[in-house]
Amino acid sequence: MEPVQTALAAVVVLVLLALVFDFMNGFHDAANSIATIVSTGVLRPGQAVVFAAFFNVAAIFVFHLSVAATVGKGIVLPGLVDTYVVFGALFGAIFWNWATWYYGIPSSSSHALIGGIVGATIAKAGPGALVAKGVIKTLVFIVISPVMGFLLGSLILVGVAWVFKRARPAKVDKWFRRLQLVSAGAYSLGHGGNDSQKTIGIIWMLLIATGYQQASAASPPVWVIVACYLTIGLGTLMGGWRIVKTMGMKITKLKPVGGFCAETGGAITLFLATTFGIPVSTTHTITGAIVGVGSVERASAVRWGVAGNIVWAWVLTIPATAIVAALAYTLVRLAF
Repeated sequence: MEPVQTALAAVVVLVLLALVFDFMNGFHDAANSIATIVSTGVLRPGQAVVFAAFFNVAAIFVFHLSVAATVGKGIVLPGLVDTYVVFGALFGAIFWNWATWYYGIPSSSSHALIGGIVGATIAKAGPGALVAKGVIKTLVFIVISPVMGFLLGSLILVGVAWVFKRARPAKVDKWFRRLQLVSAGAYSLGHGGNDSQKTIGIIWMLLIATGYQQASAASPPVWVIVACYLTIGLGTLMGGWRIVKTMGMKITKLKPVGGFCAETGGAITLFLATTFGIPVSTTHTITGAIVGVGSVERASAVRWGVAGNIVWAWVLTIPATAIVAALAYTLVRLAF
């Protein structure tokens, strides 16, 4: 009886730690959902976080659990995950999220978690324990998601400029202040759908590894799904204001029409990725879209130095979190 109780206690602690990561994901990535709509003045910050949090949670009714399945079953070979691996992965991801939030750097919570899983798994069983297809798919979309955001954001802006070329600027601004509510809602829906499922996936992985759910189960327990969506919404509600400033004001100055185009391009990217079960970075996606919109207006409108610093954070996220996760796994394994 005692070993079972110990195992249950470890699972409860790790589920709570996963929800801490989920909360930090929402808190850290609130900027992705609200930066454009705040910087254009369409909503005040307090209104924007409530708006974004609502759509984060509403995503539970929209998306299938394809991303959760990729994270829970498609990154590590079955039977190799244990509580130490999950702890190492979560510790690495939480540490990186805290560090990048503290310095106001928009980095990827998604890739922090993937990096953590990869690092802890390699520390336990070497690179052969990884599922190549799932890891490669995630790595490829580190490049594809911001490029898609860039292309879609810029193309949508070009299309809008052509359609409204004879309209008065004041009228265009008025229309797009309203339309930006639609685009921001869609982006927040995609953000909630893709990011909450990463935490669902790691809790699902934990439950399978500890025998609390069968590996053949088609989906995780309902309480896991509901808890993760509510937690990411709560994190978004709290808002990560340091990163909002970087995303909404330092990269380029946006008007409502530009905010609409960036959010729409980002939302399309997230909807497609979530449908195909690809864990992408909402940070990468919206940054690419913002840069795309800014560069269409004029290349000098983009502060390329700020964008370059963000790219460096992207490059470092997976290796940095993998190293921290591997160290955390090793230390806790030695201690217990």
